[in-house]
Amino acid sequence: MAGGQERILRRRIKSIDATKKITRAMELIAASRIVKAMGRVQAAKPYSEKVTAVIANLAAGGAALDHPLLVQPESVSKVAYVVITADRGLCGGYNSNVLRSVERAIIAGQGRGEDYELILSGKKAAAYFRFRGFRITTATEGYSDQPSYEDARTLAVAATELFESGEVQKVILAYTEFLSVGSQEVQHATFMPLDTSEIGDETDDAGDAGGAGASGGYEYEPEPAGILARLLPRYAEARLFAAMLESSASEHAARQRAMKAATDNAEDLKTTLTRIMNRARQDSITTEIMEIISGSEALAQGGDLISDDLLSDTIEARTADLFS
Repeated sequence: MAGGQERILRRRIKSIDATKKITRAMELIAASRIVKAMGRVQAAKPYSEKVTAVIANLAAGGAALDHPLLVQPESVSKVAYVVITADRGLCGGYNSNVLRSVERAIIAGQGRGEDYELILSGKKAAAYFRFRGFRITTATEGYSDQPSYEDARTLAVAATELFESGEVQKVILAYTEFLSVGSQEVQHATFMPLDTSEIGDETDDAGDAGGAGASGGYEYEPEPAGILARLLPRYAEARLFAAMLESSASEHAARQRAMKAATDNAEDLKTTLTRIMNRARQDSITTEIMEIISGSEALAQGGDLISDDLLSDTIEARTADLFS
């Protein structure tokens, strides 16, 4: 019985050891990708800031802020949710935190009489909402590790068409904001209509740093309104691309933590099972030693003699197996 248990424990320890090597490798890969993802987040900021500054200058130059993307609705009867998740799992609560928050928001909106549309990024989001019977308008996947600007444009176009057609009166962007390697937070940001006060605030901050704010002292060709109409969709795409990059960095950070925890748990489990196996081996050897002693005593009582040296050598040999 003890020998069979020992074989089972040996197989489990070997399997755990192999799993630990995999999780350790995944942890190191995720750690290396975090640095690249953070670099992409920083590299995308100048473009977003410049687009914001140009839009503010256009507004100061006389462009009317009556573009469909800027018009605030009188009432909201349907909301579109742009949900950004990963294509893969093994990243702790990264996916589930975003998905459950969106599900709660949809249910709360239905309680207020609001309908919904779902624009999804990532296999996990599509699988989650499809399994639960939610209505999905658009679902894309295959780029969560390294999203490109074209991927952001695809989602932005889908959201813009719904909003400008009047089918939805509000678009919410649900993603995971990257605060640090150890901290990420789920965000629900109003994506459409675009917040003009936010544009002004961002530009004021940039102007304070540079010593001058937005200026309307430019000559425009074509008219400022025409330029604004072309730039606002680019601004929406830039915002969505920034959110996708933040989500990508958050995914890698979450996966690193999850794989580190898995590696540590595997090591603890291996230590525990090794102790149990050694205890089983000790029990097995102790039982055999007791059987040898009992047999020798039975032979001595029957009149047969057994060498003390032979008995001692046998006991020492079986005891040595415990430490082999």
